[in-house]
Amino acid sequence: MSRVVMAVLGALLGLFVLFNFLLPLLAGLFKLVLIVGVIALLVFVVVTVMSKSSRSE
Repeated sequence: MSRVVMAVLGALLGLFVLFNFLLPLLAGLFKLVLIVGVIALLVFVVVTVMSKSSRSE
């Protein structure tokens, strides 16, 4: 009986850690990667436009 109670408590604690710590961490990491990707895309576009405009002169 004690092992069953401990297994249930362990499963509940695992779910608590998953939903309160790991999923928000992954969501924050995804947002950070998305923001860095958008900034890198903007820098790439600016550098490409600048190099094409300087080559035409």
